[in-house]
Amino acid sequence: MPDEIYERYLTRAISEINELGDDVARCELAVHLQRQPVLGSGHPMADIFLLKYAPAASELAEGVAFYGRVGQAVLKSVERLGIDPLLLYGTNCVKCADIDDATRRNVCPAWLLRELAIVQPKMVVVMGEEALAVVNALNMPLGRVLEPTTGIVQRLTPTVDALYAPAIDESLDDATRKREFWDAFRTLGEWYAALPPY
Repeated sequence: MPDEIYERYLTRAISEINELGDDVARCELAVHLQRQPVLGSGHPMADIFLLKYAPAASELAEGVAFYGRVGQAVLKSVERLGIDPLLLYGTNCVKCADIDDATRRNVCPAWLLRELAIVQPKMVVVMGEEALAVVNALNMPLGRVLEPTTGIVQRLTPTVDALYAPAIDESLDDATRKREFWDAFRTLGEWYAALPPY
């Protein structure tokens, strides 16, 4: 893609992701008693879209997805796989923690659909069963149901692949779960290495 065209797409994506962030921050779909919703982070035209179910405490404190231990673990993992961290965008299915889960499940997926439409990734890494359930409930155009099979590249839409991995938040403090996460996540490196140059 010529530089000038890319720059135009990037400028539009930055504007749209900033507008989305403003809308999420002003969310009135639910009453937020203590904390504001957590915003996604990363490149607004990332090839790889990292998706967890809900924000961890460090993400809630900063208001940014994949902040803290989870973000550091992901960065170390992608570095080992030879993937440029600038190709990543990370977010949560649900954006807040101070409302009940049923309400979050009803109101937050609309934000996720907008994020996916803006970023237009080539790969969505779905982390954990709860995130998988949200993705499978999205009404994506030409979307397919993902299987809970770890470490296998699946087709989410005709233009987007998906990789299911265990929930990273639960994997950080347990050696067995960490190994299971890494075994699934390393498939991302193989997928990335097989991408045609562009």
